[in-house]
Amino acid sequence: MRLKGKRIGFALTGSHCTLEKVFPELERLLEEGAEVYPLISSSVDQTNSRFGEATEWKTQLVKKTGQKIITSILAAEPLGPKMMLDAYIIAPCTGNTLAKLANGITDTAVLMGAKAQLRNQKPVIMAISTNDGLGLNAKNIGTLLCTKYIYLVPFGQDSPFSKPNSLIAKMELLLPTLLAGLEGRQLQPMLINLSHEEFEYRR
Repeated sequence: MRLKGKRIGFALTGSHCTLEKVFPELERLLEEGAEVYPLISSSVDQTNSRFGEATEWKTQLVKKTGQKIITSILAAEPLGPKMMLDAYIIAPCTGNTLAKLANGITDTAVLMGAKAQLRNQKPVIMAISTNDGLGLNAKNIGTLLCTKYIYLVPFGQDSPFSKPNSLIAKMELLLPTLLAGLEGRQLQPMLINLSHEEFEYRR
């Protein structure tokens, strides 16, 4: 029960293909004794996709955490003044969300939660999932790497030949990253090879 007594914000954004990988990690936090407060972006709140209906994801969140989902900036704002959370997780974190956070934009509940946490100088853990991590978003990832209190779940290229700019976090390392972040350190190595196959490096 390494997280007993810890209050954790858990925010989901619209990398819909990754949501299924995130929920087992949420369960691990609960098994470790964490009290989890869920937040979702408007995309998760409203979008039905081939990866699941919005109502299904929201029902799971409420059932697993026992908490009401925070879906608005207004509802997320008190997280800062009340200093409610010991740590804040964004998983999956889309390129859109990481770009806005890197540039100080706060226009969703998820981003307001992150802003509130950084205001209180407490850890924000990000599990990125973006098709342009090595493209336009590379500079934003660089900004976040240099931002105090932000810790990244180790990540790598998930499809280097068909989607060479795509990056995704290894979701199984979310809990270890959180534990390290609570100690004020980045889990290492941060850049990992997600493939079990040997790549044929090309000239």
